[in-house]
Amino acid sequence: MSPATTELPPSVRAFLAAPHTATLTTIRPDGTPHVTPVRFTFDAAAGLARVTTRSGTRKARNVAAGGPMARGALCQADGFRWVTLEGQAVVSDDGTRIADAVRRYTDRYRTAPPSPPDLVVIEISVDHVLRPHL
Repeated sequence: MSPATTELPPSVRAFLAAPHTATLTTIRPDGTPHVTPVRFTFDAAAGLARVTTRSGTRKARNVAAGGPMARGALCQADGFRWVTLEGQAVVSDDGTRIADAVRRYTDRYRTAPPSPPDLVVIEISVDHVLRPHL
């Protein structure tokens, strides 16, 4: 568990549970940022944000190339309300972890995510939360 996420006020937790999209920022091997819109899930108790994607996408390749130093940032915005979740990122092709991510996604967005044969999950262990007063 991360103190950064377990102590979030109810208003922030509710905002992060709403079915909005976010931007995911990862770092390319050349050091430049790559920003892309995504749907994601957030488990405050575990301090874990999850994004399902294909293994060959730029975001998944960026995280994989970053190794143990890879970081990711998810920013969910709705007008002037926003929250950014930052932390260490990993890519997993583990079936159990993917199934958990798919279940959570389906619960949040009321529809299953795409399920290509090369589906992976990017997991961000959130250690820093940026937020306005929600």
